[in-house]
Amino acid sequence: MSIVRYDPFRDLRTLQEEVNRLFTGSIPRTFDEEGIARGAWSPSVDIYENKEQIVLEAELPGMNREDFELSVENNVITLRGERQFEKKDETDNYHRVERSYGSFTRSFTLPNTVSAEGANAEYRNGVLRVTLPKREETRARRIEIKTNGAEPKTIESRTEGSKAASVKA
Repeated sequence: MSIVRYDPFRDLRTLQEEVNRLFTGSIPRTFDEEGIARGAWSPSVDIYENKEQIVLEAELPGMNREDFELSVENNVITLRGERQFEKKDETDNYHRVERSYGSFTRSFTLPNTVSAEGANAEYRNGVLRVTLPKREETRARRIEIKTNGAEPKTIESRTEGSKAASVKA
């Protein structure tokens, strides 16, 4: 029987070798041909709301209206499309390609307070702006309370998603 020396850092070295192998392996670079073919990009999206509506804005620079589609199904809004890499001329010799190309899909779950009916989408200057109105029954309302001989109180009511209700005397 042979004596094996104990190495307290053996497991740590094994872990480091695995991590190094993972990052030096066949991960495609973002800008090479494989990255372009796999669709290595997705458009940036901003989503915000106000009292009346929820607005989604997506950046789709250099794309035509025919290059993407928008759908709403089961309270999920989905934006999908493809940005093609177009060589201007066969004699062009690109030294660097930093813009991303390929197909993309972005999906977002909508709250129950939003109605897909009456949605409006507008595409201008490379930005898609989708406006989804809130349902009438979920909008904040003011309710006046009348009492005998006293001035009426105004109560501002809010929906379930609101933080608090305020009362004015």
